[in-house]
Amino acid sequence: MSELDMSQYLGIFLDEAGEQLQQLDEAIVKLEQTPEDLDLLNTIFRAAHTLKGSSASMGFNRLATLTHRMESVLDLLRQGKLAVSREIIDILLASLDRLRVLKDSIAAGNGDEGEVGEIVTRLEAVLAGEAGASPRDKAPGSETLTLDDIEQNVIRAAQVKGFQAYEIRVQLEEGCQMKAARAYLVFNNLKEAGEVIKSVPHTQDLEAEKFEDTFTLAFVSREDADTLANIVKSISEIKNVTVRPISLEEDRLAAAEVSALEQENGSLAARANSKSGEQRITQTVRVDVQRLENLMNLVGELVIDRTRLAEVGNGLKARLGNEELLETLEEVSLHIGRITSDLQEEIMKARMFPVDQVFNRFPRMVRDLARKAGKEIDFIIEGRETELDRTVIEEIGDPLIHLLRNAIDHGIEAPEARLKAGKPRHGTVRLRAFHQENQIVITVEDDGAGMDPEKIKARAVAKGLISREAAARLGHREALDLIFLPGLSTSEKVTDVSGRGVGMDIVRNHIEKINGTIDIRTTPGKGTCFTIKLPLTLAINRSLLVQVGGRVYAFPLANVVEIIAITPADIQHVHRQQVVVVRGRVLPLIYLGQALGLARAMPAGENYAVVIVGLAEKQIGFIVDNLIGEQEIVIKSLGNFIGKIPGIAGATIMGDGSVALILDVRSLVDNLGVEASRELAG
Repeated sequence: MSELDMSQYLGIFLDEAGEQLQQLDEAIVKLEQTPEDLDLLNTIFRAAHTLKGSSASMGFNRLATLTHRMESVLDLLRQGKLAVSREIIDILLASLDRLRVLKDSIAAGNGDEGEVGEIVTRLEAVLAGEAGASPRDKAPGSETLTLDDIEQNVIRAAQVKGFQAYEIRVQLEEGCQMKAARAYLVFNNLKEAGEVIKSVPHTQDLEAEKFEDTFTLAFVSREDADTLANIVKSISEIKNVTVRPISLEEDRLAAAEVSALEQENGSLAARANSKSGEQRITQTVRVDVQRLENLMNLVGELVIDRTRLAEVGNGLKARLGNEELLETLEEVSLHIGRITSDLQEEIMKARMFPVDQVFNRFPRMVRDLARKAGKEIDFIIEGRETELDRTVIEEIGDPLIHLLRNAIDHGIEAPEARLKAGKPRHGTVRLRAFHQENQIVITVEDDGAGMDPEKIKARAVAKGLISREAAARLGHREALDLIFLPGLSTSEKVTDVSGRGVGMDIVRNHIEKINGTIDIRTTPGKGTCFTIKLPLTLAINRSLLVQVGGRVYAFPLANVVEIIAITPADIQHVHRQQVVVVRGRVLPLIYLGQALGLARAMPAGENYAVVIVGLAEKQIGFIVDNLIGEQEIVIKSLGNFIGKIPGIAGATIMGDGSVALILDVRSLVDNLGVEASRELAG
């Protein structure tokens, strides 16, 4: 294939190779837990076989060679000639790691550059029965006949001409004195009936008698199996002969897929629509992510113009009354509004992906970390099918990695410690995702040692992160929030996984970057649960619009806890901070205009509207001039020219064409002094 031709398919090859490698990673880790699952083995084999074929067709020989060796090992596992063991799983996973290196090299434009000799040698050792085989498998004469691509092509060419391929297994009598001579006679007598394609052991080893008493041939012939068996049996000192047709991998895969398709067709037929009897098959097409981004931006513009058109229509109607043209305009406006809403919904769905795209990389990571830490962990994933926006998926991976690493490293105890505490040896780490109203909720829960708030406070004081007096005023929830401070670690020792005081602050920063929140629930000795709440999308969001100083601002609805009305008599002062008591809880208050630097004091009034926002367990009330109401807004970046402004997350265009700023609640609260809000909230 020419370079020009190959470049046309390289993107597709890399996408599919990435999917197949991820599928192999997940399935091989699962195989370690369920070694008797033959369907899973077949799935793994098919993925490896597909990757081998596509790699060879693209000319990536190292990738194809390594995958072919993996495929051979997997075939022995399928046939029961090898037993699934931790050693074999380790070798297969190491092979996957090397395949990823080769794939990354291809993506970088360097071809499949990389060393594969060492891992191929390890796989060949398994094939030779030096690893993972049972005593029965390692018995003399148990050589396995495997065919490479060239040998399979020779057989295909012979089949086109009417030949049949056979595997002929010959066992000599025990104590045979002239084994090489008997092997020669087998070859000689068979040459009139066909052609030997391959011999195991190699013919040189047969001539040197470097075999026990059994050898196997790949043979093509027009004769039937019985005729070939009789030819070999006519030679003296032959104990046993078995002749069976060779089924190439493609034939076995095709048969399996035909069978699966027949079963699926049968179930589809049973579910077919009784009126039409037609069957719907979901079809997919790969689309460049940038095109989806462009479509989303265009839909955002439509949403803005839909709102403006509706406002213009209402204004004209108020001025001119119910004229015929205005009624037509209103009708068109409503229709455009409906179409825009439908288009917006469909584009949003196109941007939605199952969270499994993030979750599927974690079983391997948890397995490796648990083995390294000497811990036994059952990793459970729930809600894989939960969908969220692609941009959110891209941001949530790193926080989850940190949370899982911390759960494994110093959440789950060592097996001996768990037994002493009356727990099972195996710890449990559960990763769960589900939808809750207009948010997605992800929890990371373990049944480990839990966290002691008093120890966290003591560690924070010892590190100089807070004062002893401030620590004494912190409640249970506020003490747990200290783990998100940079430089604080609850680990007693430093490992390459955790304990250096970095990680949890990164978790919070990543989550808040996408307008999410994180909360902690823990019981010493019982375990810890981190709860992350995220918006479904970052492009279009529901917000609460408010007015301050004649300008409109938007609070992301995900951060709004409730709205209350207060009077000046309700406002009290604690440590020179305005507060109000809401259901027994002291809530810090601040005028939004002051927080944004627009006003030095709150305007006088008889009643005030207060928007209470929440970040985990911390809450603060923002006093605003007027409440406008909820609205779906299109989020626009401020751009590099303006840069990042504290307290502002972006902007949106209103129905009248004016610009409203979207508030960054975390940044606002941080600028007001997180310590004060913690003390008062406790």
